[in-house]
Amino acid sequence: MPGSLQAITREWIWSGSFRADRKRPWPRIRLARGFTGKSDIVKIEGGFHGAHDAVLVKAGSGATTMGVPDSAGVLPDLVAHTRQVPYNDAEALETLLSKNKDIAALIIEPVMGNIGPVIPQDGYLKAVREITKAHDVLLIFDEVITGYRLGIGGAQKMFGIRPDLTTLGKIIGGGLPIGAFCGKREIMSLTAPQGPVYQAGTFSGNPLSLSAGIATIRWLHEHPGIYQDLAEKTRLIEESLPADKLESGSFVRLGSMFKYFFRKTAPHNYTEVKECDTQAFGALWQKMLDRGIFIPPSQFETNFLSVAHTPQDIETIAGGYLA
Repeated sequence: MPGSLQAITREWIWSGSFRADRKRPWPRIRLARGFTGKSDIVKIEGGFHGAHDAVLVKAGSGATTMGVPDSAGVLPDLVAHTRQVPYNDAEALETLLSKNKDIAALIIEPVMGNIGPVIPQDGYLKAVREITKAHDVLLIFDEVITGYRLGIGGAQKMFGIRPDLTTLGKIIGGGLPIGAFCGKREIMSLTAPQGPVYQAGTFSGNPLSLSAGIATIRWLHEHPGIYQDLAEKTRLIEESLPADKLESGSFVRLGSMFKYFFRKTAPHNYTEVKECDTQAFGALWQKMLDRGIFIPPSQFETNFLSVAHTPQDIETIAGGYLA
């Protein structure tokens, strides 16, 4: 696999996904537990890491208490070893890790996509890396959304942070179902068949997904200028918004990711995202749909542009916010 992301993560292990839009989180969580010999994990409130029982934890259930299931059919015992902390709150992470010595890993979207985009504040990711290292806790970056979307090398290159493990998906499959996790050789070497941490799947190494993914990544390496072009397009959408829109709401963008939040200031965490006016968003969504623009049907999920969007498309999308 070519490029700087490979250089950052050093080694790749591929695992097929049964869903076209997500990866399975349990192999990297199991690997973190196998490597550290610890039981608990930490996730960020509002972060989504697939439909695995251990990460379907209700937001707000508290960082110092046992996790509470966020889905029917998930046994409380299965999330009892999952803790949560707010995004953009390094102090909360330090407090949690200093009081809990059985935590194997923190799994985090470096840029929250499933409720955002919610952007890391200055110094936050650096502090997360320092705190996890100080407490011998593995840092897992979920870059399923940001990997190859924010650039060659993903969010970890953009912000200069090297996690211990990385999860990838979506773009690396070229539109076909795929998931991958990668990381430091000393950790990855514990994965079966080389090591004792089990990992296998019917679609592991699927030749069709891998062929599409390799072709896509090669194209991205051959056309690095597209990332600046996409960032320029989201800037044009923002600049098209009238003053009253920017006073009553907030437009957040990073690269090709963007969202208009019905909240006067940009949210910094899940609690603040939940303060948005969802009824107003619903009205916007319907208005957009009536104009032939389909955006995610939730205030709590990022939009992103593609190289397929033409200048005329950008004008149409921008116009949807004006009408």
